[in-house]
Amino acid sequence: MVRVLCALTIWLAVALRLAAAQAATTAKSDTGVAAYAFDLSQVTLGEGRWHENQNRTLTYLKFVDIDRLLYVYRSNHNLSTKNATPNGGWDAPSFPFRGHVQGHFLTAWAQCYAQLRDDSCKDRAVTFVAELQKCQSNNKALGFNDGYLSGFPESDFDELESGTLGNGNVPYYVLHKLMAGLLDVYKLVGDNNSMAVLSALGAWVDARTEKLSFNQMQKVLETEFGGMSEVLTDMYGQLGDSRWLAVAQRFEHVAVLRPLSTGQDQLNGLHANTQVPKWIGAAREYKATGNQTYQAIAHNAWGITVRAHTYAIGGNSQAEHFRQPDAISGYLTYDTAESCNSYNMLKLTLELWQANPENTTYFDYYEQTLMNQLIGQQNPADSHGHVTYFNSLNPGGRRGVGPAWGGGNWSTDYDSFWCCQGTALETNTKLMDSIYFHDETSLYVNLFVPSVLKWAEKHVTVEQTTTFPVSDTTSLHISGSGTFTLRVRIPAWTSGAVITINGVNARVRTSSGTYASISRLWTSGDVVNITLPMTFRLLPANDNKMLAAVAYGPVVLCGDYRSGSVSTTPTLLLSSLRRTSASALFFSALAGGQTVTLRPYYDAQGVNYVVYWMTTDSLSKS
Repeated sequence: MVRVLCALTIWLAVALRLAAAQAATTAKSDTGVAAYAFDLSQVTLGEGRWHENQNRTLTYLKFVDIDRLLYVYRSNHNLSTKNATPNGGWDAPSFPFRGHVQGHFLTAWAQCYAQLRDDSCKDRAVTFVAELQKCQSNNKALGFNDGYLSGFPESDFDELESGTLGNGNVPYYVLHKLMAGLLDVYKLVGDNNSMAVLSALGAWVDARTEKLSFNQMQKVLETEFGGMSEVLTDMYGQLGDSRWLAVAQRFEHVAVLRPLSTGQDQLNGLHANTQVPKWIGAAREYKATGNQTYQAIAHNAWGITVRAHTYAIGGNSQAEHFRQPDAISGYLTYDTAESCNSYNMLKLTLELWQANPENTTYFDYYEQTLMNQLIGQQNPADSHGHVTYFNSLNPGGRRGVGPAWGGGNWSTDYDSFWCCQGTALETNTKLMDSIYFHDETSLYVNLFVPSVLKWAEKHVTVEQTTTFPVSDTTSLHISGSGTFTLRVRIPAWTSGAVITINGVNARVRTSSGTYASISRLWTSGDVVNITLPMTFRLLPANDNKMLAAVAYGPVVLCGDYRSGSVSTTPTLLLSSLRRTSASALFFSALAGGQTVTLRPYYDAQGVNYVVYWMTTDSLSKS
C-alpha cells in the first residue's frame, strides 16, 4: 500500500508553498527553543498549598491497587486477573475506552520518582510495565497483531476504520495515554522494558496506519485520538529514528489545523479537549522539523482560545465544547472549564513560551489557569487528593460537579477514573516543573512559589520563600557563586513592582508585562526581594462588560454563599470591596443588598459560590 503522506504537506505545498528543504533530517536537538526546563530532580517544592496538593496525590499513587489497574489489560490479553476486583467508572470492563487512566498513572509514578527519587513510585512503574509486557507477549494466543496492547480488543480499530465504531469509543485516545506513560517511564526512570513495549506498540500503529489512504486516515481522525502526533514526535526526538516522525505526521487533522495555520477561528461546536492535543502535536513537530507552519498553528490556536474562549479562571469550553468566539455570558453553567482541557492548554503554553521567552503573556496565562483552576481542582479535605471534572461558573455553582455518566461529584479511588482524574495525577506530580527555566546565561523566575532550585551547572542553589499570593512579596536566597542574568517575570496585573538586592533597591526596569533583568556575579548570602503590589481587577465577560469576575492580583475571587441557594447573578457593589484580613485572602463586599464574604476561587470547596457578578459602578481606588 502507498504510505500515507504528511497531511500538512499536501495542502501546505499549494496554499503556502513551503520549501521541502524546511524539514529537518535529524531530531537530536530541538529547533526554535530559546529557554529550557530544569530536570524535575533539580527543583523541590517548599511548604504551601502546592506541596500539600502534591502530597495528597502521592498518597493516592502509593495506595492504588496495581492489580486492579491491570485488570482490563490482563483480561483483554487472556491472562489471569489474579482475583482482582475490577474498577468502576471509566475503567470498568464494559466501558468503551477502558485502559486510558493507566498511562496517566505511569507518568505520575515516573514524575514522582524523577522529582523525589521515591523508590516506591519507581517500583510501581517498573512492575506495571513488566506486567503490560506480559500482556503484549500473549498476542498470538488471541490472534492480535504483534505489538498490540490495550484494555479492549483489536477489533475496535477495525470498526474505527470502517466507520462503525459506536458507544463513544476513542481507541487512539487510549493508546496515546499509554504510549505517553511508557515514554515517561523510559525517560524519567530509565526502564528499558518501557521502550521495548512502546516501540512494539508504535510499530503496531505504524503498520495499522500505513495501510490507509490519506482520505481514510483523515476519516479516522474525526474520532478523538489524543496526542498521538505529540507522543510519536517525542519518540522521534528521543530515539532519532525518522520512522516515528513519519507516523506522527499521519495524525495531522487537516480540517482543524488548516484554518488555524492562517489564524481562522473555526472552533465553534468542536469538542475542546480533542483539539488542544493536536495543537501540542504541531508545536512538537515544529521543534522536530523547523517548519514554521506548525508553529503558526500552535501560536494561532493558543491566541484564539485565550482571547475568545477563555473564562476568568483560565479554563475554556462548556459541556466540553467550544462555543462561538467571545460567547462567555451565555455559557456560565455547571459544566464549564473541563479540567483536562486546561491541563493541555498549559502544555501548549509551555511549548510556545520556550520558543519566545521574552513574552510574559504566556506565563500570565499559565499562572492564571494553574493557580485558579487546577490547584483548586483538588479537594484539600480528601487525603487522596481527588478532583472535580468541571469547574462550575454558574451563579450558586459548587465544586465537585462531575459528569453524570461518570458518577458525578468528586473523583474516587476506584469508581470514576475520568480523563480529568488522570491529568490531575500528572499536574500534581510536576508542579515544580514551570517555576524556573534557563538558557546559557539566564535564570528565569516565572512563578512565585516556595521552592528550591539546585542549578548544578552554575554551582548555585536558589531558595524561594514566600506566602504569595497571600502576601505580595517573594524572596530569592542565593547559595554558591556564579555569574548569570536573573530574569523575573513582572506580571501584567501588577504596577509599581520593586526589586531589592540585599536590602538595596536594584534600580532595574520593572514595567508590567516584562522581565526585570539583573546581571551580576551572585554570591552566597545574596537575597533578592521582589514586591508585586496587588489591587482589585475586573475580568469582564467578552460579550457583556457589565458581567465580570473580580480578581485581587492574580487571584480570582468568588462570593462564599456557604449552603445558600443562588439562582440568578447578584449585582456586586464594586466600591464596597474590602480586604478583611492581612494574613489570609478574605474580603467582603455588598452584593444583592447583603454583605458577602469573598475568597479565592481555588479555596471554594464544599460551598456554593458566585464568580461572575453584575456590576453597575467602578472599583474603588483606595
